Amino acid sequence: MARMLFANMPVKDVAATKDFFSTLGFEFNEVFSDENAASMVISDQATVMFLSDARFKDFISDDIADTTRSREVLMCISADSRDEVDSLVDSAIAAGGTSWMEAQDHGFMYGRAFRDLDNHVWEVMWMDPSAVPSE
Repeated sequence: MARMLFANMPVKDVAATKDFFSTLGFEFNEVFSDENAASMVISDQATVMFLSDARFKDFISDDIADTTRSREVLMCISADSRDEVDSLVDSAIAAGGTSWMEAQDHGFMYGRAFRDLDNHVWEVMWMDPSAVPSE
């Protein structure tokens, strides 16, 4: 059975976050978005909910991680090519994100990463489909 994934992430400014990811080509489900939340569609099976800090705190019983000091999660999204990896990461940096770590080039797999406006890390990875073993 395939399961859906809903990742929830705290952000300081929902509108700025929505603008940032819109610039990168992501779309949002407006039904589940308002001034305190932005529902970014990754695929039919994956959605990222960006929640204002105050709204995020409604769902937790402890503290929000300090992303300026440590990682609470590494989000990794796929790309269709090496060029798309570079294009997406370069666009994120141009839109106000920052570079994170060095590129990883394993020949059959290539990836880079950026930090968004709230220092959440987003890896962008391409893998040669012919290198993936068949089931």
